Amino acid sequence: MNHSPSAVKGHLGAGISILIWGVTFISTKVLLEDFSPIEILFFRFVFAYLLLLILSPRPIRPGTWKQEGVFALLGLSGVVIYFLFQNIGLQYTLASNAGVLVSVAPMLTAIVAVLMGRGNSLTRWFVFGFVLAISGIALVSFNGSFLLKLNPLGDMLLLLAALSWAFYSNLMALVDQTKLTMIQTTRKVFFYGLVLMLPILPFADVSLGLARFADPVLLFNMLFLGFGASAFCFLTWNYAVSVLGPVRTSIYIYLIPIVTIAFSVAILKEKLTWISITGTVLILAGLMLSERKNRAETALSDVRIDSLRPKL
Repeated sequence: MNHSPSAVKGHLGAGISILIWGVTFISTKVLLEDFSPIEILFFRFVFAYLLLLILSPRPIRPGTWKQEGVFALLGLSGVVIYFLFQNIGLQYTLASNAGVLVSVAPMLTAIVAVLMGRGNSLTRWFVFGFVLAISGIALVSFNGSFLLKLNPLGDMLLLLAALSWAFYSNLMALVDQTKLTMIQTTRKVFFYGLVLMLPILPFADVSLGLARFADPVLLFNMLFLGFGASAFCFLTWNYAVSVLGPVRTSIYIYLIPIVTIAFSVAILKEKLTWISITGTVLILAGLMLSERKNRAETALSDVRIDSLRPKL
């Protein structure tokens, strides 16, 4: 594993993102009592965009049609499709199914990278690590109940959400980080995400009534999703992708179930079982194996990382 300052900050950024994303289900569950899934999606990214605009108010000059097209695809894949398909899919399938299905994102990211000509063929260590991690995630998600209930529509939407995130991570690696700061890059992604979301709103269950935000609990949870899980986490995740690459960064998605377990035990006082402990060990083993690289691959990665060094 590379230990250069940029790489260390990249791993830290990915870890912070996963730590926060792993507990967003609590806020989402609270908000679903008063907001529809599309309302949560819309409001959280409006708040996130406004925060980034305050932090970096300078107007962003449009680039070439090709550059703007990449940002539009980033907004479509990482904001609209991913969260919309995930939220809708959860209404049709079990949460345990969702935990496993969305966690195939690292493998899909690696496959998309190969198809886009931005990655080498999948190594045996990556594949073996993927199998171990998915096995652990399955144990953690089902946690002894092992109720297999397939729903073609819900499960397909969640797989498409994972595929959309795979494209988002690979497209982010195409962005020229020398012309925009990371805040400006993320702000631009959110802008296109909100613009592409607008045509959906008239056909969805959306109310712009702001009276609901008078409830401090609803306001806090929406601000947490907007400021923390969206604005801040996308910044740290995008930074990690720029220095580690989309495939290595996506491996951190394996850790989300572990974060969920830790907070469930600490906050919700849920019981820690041997099945969840075994699953956690398998996930961590899969993560380490997926990170294993030969010397030639590591040298190439070092050259690429040193040539980027994005600005925050």
